[in-house]
Amino acid sequence: MSVAVLARRLKVARSTVQARLERLETSGAIAGYTLRLGDSAREHRIRATCLLTIEPRAQAAILARLRSLPEVERIHTTSGRVDLLLQLAAISTSQLDDVLDQIGGLTGVRSSESLIHLSTKLDRAA
Repeated sequence: MSVAVLARRLKVARSTVQARLERLETSGAIAGYTLRLGDSAREHRIRATCLLTIEPRAQAAILARLRSLPEVERIHTTSGRVDLLLQLAAISTSQLDDVLDQIGGLTGVRSSESLIHLSTKLDRAA
C-alpha cells in the first residue's frame, strides 16, 4: 500500500510514516519489498510439497538445480527422516508430474515423496 494510505490508516502524517520506514530500512529491519500473489492468481495453481532424501555430499548441486526450476517456490532443510522439503506450484497436474520426475531424476536424490495440497485451512503468512 502507498505511504499516504498507510498514514491515513494509522492516523499520522505521511512524513512520519516515511521517516519511520526509512529508519527501518536503514537498520535492516526491512530488507526489501515484494509482490504477493492474491487468491485469484493462486487458486488456479496446483500446490504440492516434495520431501527429498539426498546423498550426503550432493546438497550443493541439488540446490543449484532446484533453484533453476520455476515451479520450486521454497526449499527448506529439515531435521528428520528427509533432508529437504520443497514447496511446489504448477498450473496443471501434467506440469507437476513433469517437475516431480525432473526432481526425482536429479543426481544425488535417493528418494522423494510428494504430497498434493487439496485445500488450505489456515494461512497466517497471507
